[in-house]
Amino acid sequence: MSEQRSCGDVRSDRPAGRRSFLAAVSGAATAGVAGCVGAASAGRNTVTVFHAGSLSPPFAAAEPSFQSETGLTVHREAKGSVGSTQKITEEGRHADVLGVSDFRLVRDMILPAFADWYGVFATNAMAVAYTDDSAYADEFDAGNWWEILSRDDVRVGHSDPAVDPCGYRSVMAMRLGAVDFDGESLYGERTARRLEDNAVVAASTETDLIGQLETGSLDYAWEYRSAGATHESLNVTTLQPRVNLAELSDRYADHYASVSVDAGGDTYTGAPIAYGITVPSVAENPAGGRKWVDYLTDGAGERFLRESGFEQVSPMVVPERTADAAPPQVLDGAATRTHLGPLSL
Repeated sequence: MSEQRSCGDVRSDRPAGRRSFLAAVSGAATAGVAGCVGAASAGRNTVTVFHAGSLSPPFAAAEPSFQSETGLTVHREAKGSVGSTQKITEEGRHADVLGVSDFRLVRDMILPAFADWYGVFATNAMAVAYTDDSAYADEFDAGNWWEILSRDDVRVGHSDPAVDPCGYRSVMAMRLGAVDFDGESLYGERTARRLEDNAVVAASTETDLIGQLETGSLDYAWEYRSAGATHESLNVTTLQPRVNLAELSDRYADHYASVSVDAGGDTYTGAPIAYGITVPSVAENPAGGRKWVDYLTDGAGERFLRESGFEQVSPMVVPERTADAAPPQVLDGAATRTHLGPLSL
């Protein structure tokens, strides 16, 4: 059985040159909690997976059949993708698979020191989640979300931008609504400021926000669209393409790139949402890690992504420049490219 936990965020000085490592769409070590370190080094019969919280539903669903088919035990640790990446780059942790909600974290922070290749395997969209008991739930829709979320008596939350891409993407979405697109904006700068001022960092990751919605601590939470596929208690409204960071076209990518967010000492620039996955070079069971990647991206596990509300990148795309380092079993089911739409790989 998998074990999920959020280990303490032990941070060391950031490597030089990180401040603007995500600054363009087209371009571009200390052990943590002792119990977590021990669990992550269980040997060759275990596949240790560090992953974004939003990947918990499909990864959890795929576990039983993967374990039955391979005889391997999966140990998962869900955390925001920035925090998951830092477990390897800053805490000296070992993982057999790293799956993140922003592939650029792998491209710019994991390669080449901690991995030789990666793949882009799924996309998502920004959305707002709420329950039937949320304030003004009977009024809320895609045509007025900014008006509802900027009201003083509405409790709105998003995840921590310094730990979780959903956090910095939430802020991006709020700002994008005030940017002209085809000669008009959804709202003005004053509303954009009110949206940001009214939204609190209520949790480290977007998955932690769901419990607060269900208990009534929050009325609305910034989430990914996929949350609606796996949480029946939630109403999830997908936002306009100009703000939902879902469109893989040059036109929308240029618009998304007009905003950026500073968080945790780094600058993150708007871009279409694309998930990345790799087997780090520090893996203790790389063969098991490759089996997990293959299962989720070119095997029976693909359906779990679809059923959990993700749009698959099928076949998975491996950057052409890393293809020589990618395992043959991964390449067999992948396409090699230099770009995915407007995204430089």
